[in-house]
Amino acid sequence: MPATARYLPVLSDEGLKPAHGVVAVNEFRESVDAHIPGELPLTIRVDGMEVVTLMTLGTQPEALTLGYIRNQKLIDDINLIKSVVVDWDRELVDVTTFSGAGIADWQEKMKRRIVTSGCGQGTIFSCTVDKLYEVNLSTPELRQSEIYTLIRNVSQLNDVYRVSGAVHGCGLCTATDSMIHVEDVGRHNAADAIAGRMWLEGIDGGDKIFYTTGRLTSEIVMKTAFMGIPTLLSRSGVTQMGLELAREIDMTMIARAKGRHFLIYNGHEHVNFDAIPPERRSPPPTKGMRDLA
Repeated sequence: MPATARYLPVLSDEGLKPAHGVVAVNEFRESVDAHIPGELPLTIRVDGMEVVTLMTLGTQPEALTLGYIRNQKLIDDINLIKSVVVDWDRELVDVTTFSGAGIADWQEKMKRRIVTSGCGQGTIFSCTVDKLYEVNLSTPELRQSEIYTLIRNVSQLNDVYRVSGAVHGCGLCTATDSMIHVEDVGRHNAADAIAGRMWLEGIDGGDKIFYTTGRLTSEIVMKTAFMGIPTLLSRSGVTQMGLELAREIDMTMIARAKGRHFLIYNGHEHVNFDAIPPERRSPPPTKGMRDLA
């Protein structure tokens, strides 16, 4: 095998269409054609052991599975995974490892789960939280003008949301554009699908921005950190624990981003404010600024 070749597990190709046509009745009592997003359960099994059931749009189930395993730190090396095979008739995805031994210390991990505030209520394993503080993020170099460009570009990508609503979108972004954009019924699913794609394609997150339409919770901060991405950008808000974790690992957190408005909750010192009108320029805030009284 050439030295530059990357190992890839055997993957099925069972992505589903994201939206389905239905008939609804409008405010004038007229029948209208509408679209709604899909939502199906998908149970992940590793070497026959059931791990979790996710409710998903189902457009990228193989990447979602790999990203979930990666972000939960259940398997750290993709080279250990032999295959990922989705069977929608049984609502299952079977992950097979070369060893056939399943997940190390699985019973102990199952005893230490945390229910999160993710859409539909998710769970994380306490071992995942423990490994967060092993992450060393790079220092981002951001420009205000490029943030404006990125906000404009990603706002045009939520195709499923525009057709049917009821979904979240996430993107792996450069300074100004989205490289990978995924929509799903929960933002954590979309984040995991992106993590899976990064794992498969060998994409480094150190110079990237993670965009989401949803709120920035502790769970999203952890997933972004495990992808090695130093900057979070959201059109929604932040939670207290999400902000505290971002501060602890020095992740830049930008939220309420829409049009030419955004709020930097952490990491303002990493932003070059190159687009402030002269009449609005003022001394920078104190580095490490915390909550104002």
